[in-house]
Amino acid sequence: MDTRFAEELLDNVLSHGADEAEVLVTTSKHLNIEVSGQEIDTLERSDSVGYSVRVFKDRRLGFSYSTNPSDINIVARQAVESAGFSEPDEFNALPSKAAPSTVKIFDAAVTSLSEQEAIRLVLSMERAALDRDSLIKKTRSASGSFGGSSTRILNSKGIDSEYDATSCSGSIMAVAVDTSESQMAWEYNGSRFLSDINFGEIGGMAAMRALQLLGARKIRPARGFVLLDSAVTADFLEILSSALSADAVQKNKSMLAGRIGEPVISPVLNITDSGLLDGRLGSRTFDAEGVPTTEKVLIERGILKGFLHNTYTSLKDSTISTGNAVRSGFTGIPGVGRSNFVISAASADHTRNFKDLAGMIDRGIYVTETMGMHTANPISGEYSVGVSGLWIENGAIAYPVKEAVISGNILDLFRNIIMIGEDIRFYGNIGTSYVLAGNIDISG
Repeated sequence: MDTRFAEELLDNVLSHGADEAEVLVTTSKHLNIEVSGQEIDTLERSDSVGYSVRVFKDRRLGFSYSTNPSDINIVARQAVESAGFSEPDEFNALPSKAAPSTVKIFDAAVTSLSEQEAIRLVLSMERAALDRDSLIKKTRSASGSFGGSSTRILNSKGIDSEYDATSCSGSIMAVAVDTSESQMAWEYNGSRFLSDINFGEIGGMAAMRALQLLGARKIRPARGFVLLDSAVTADFLEILSSALSADAVQKNKSMLAGRIGEPVISPVLNITDSGLLDGRLGSRTFDAEGVPTTEKVLIERGILKGFLHNTYTSLKDSTISTGNAVRSGFTGIPGVGRSNFVISAASADHTRNFKDLAGMIDRGIYVTETMGMHTANPISGEYSVGVSGLWIENGAIAYPVKEAVISGNILDLFRNIIMIGEDIRFYGNIGTSYVLAGNIDISG
């Protein structure tokens, strides 16, 4: 689409009688590769262009979208007409003009990567897994993704902002097979910068994780320490992040509603949300409404400080947007979501390396994988999930564990954290490390 398209569309919508109007235009190019047995299983290239219009007329919401630039008049008319079928809402409004934030989210090495080189990287990831040990017999879902996108938002209140971004990732499931059993383990890494990702390391780590689970035993029920792998902590944080959405709070679907100023998790922890971390997949210069992204402290030393807002929820709570409007794409209207959601230690006194964290456990489990996390209740916080990992006694790994279960309440889990690892790893847009929690129910 030419540079005048968005302006013409905005003018068109306003001429149809919209009080306020917003235009979103996105373009993207992506390459997705999956390999198996050192052969290409799937290779998909996608180029897409899409745009949408969101309007408010008499405080009523209207929306329309298309992938065809020639539909400009139809989209403009339908957006305004659709507003007549919605209920008025006093908090329906668009944000005003503000300068976008600055963050590094584009890497020319991603957009210039050849198809052949991308395939080589994904094959090298699988090769590293298969070469780790003769017991690694095969892999599943060995895949890589490489892409770039452009996003522009223009509205009738002065916003006209655009950014280009790239992303790349690799993930793999390695399968270890012994005479009487098989074990699987997953590994992933993703970034906006190609240089951040070592594809061989991803494959090697997945293989190592699968190998260490061979010979797994069942355990007796216990109550004790649980050391969560960073990937597992990310699973729990994803549920906790939904409770920090102002939209969830306003709909009475958050376990943290009405608790600002109260201690809600362990005092050794901080939780922040930031769209300003260079290279991270949740970073961007502005959110899905054109509001500049920010860094905000949500929980400080265990005390709840605030929630994530878009324009609608901020007006409803008489506050300001935190730059956390998100969309599923140009076909959806803005909701509320995280940018980069990060858990960290409140002070260096509460960080340790993995060996020292394990050394603090007299009897407990190092959890490397969960099953059934989707069954956790994001409103009450109750969970009961299957886990696998390594049993620890007297500070040393004793044997691998299978078919274990940990259960409780997510807020209680985070209240019981006494230490966190030194290094932060990102899983998509969630940044975390190992965490050590006590007084957790473990059953076999």
